Amino acid sequence: MRSRMVSLVFAGLIGTTVSLAGAGRPAEAQSNAEVIAPVAVQRVSLPAPGLRDEAAMVLVGTALIGLAAAVRRAA
Repeated sequence: MRSRMVSLVFAGLIGTTVSLAGAGRPAEAQSNAEVIAPVAVQRVSLPAPGLRDEAAMVLVGTALIGLAAAVRRAA
């Protein structure tokens, strides 16, 4: 979620900068050579929840090993 938020903020800043930079020029100053071509971007989704599940399993396993050690010492 954090990476998506950073991506959206970055895209918003770029869009704002481009629109502000283009708004200050008069129409006569812009030539055909200055036209920016659109760029295609492929969206890639990363499996972020998988890492969190593995981390949770490691923590639960560690807690169970600790609990078993405490029960073994008490017995």
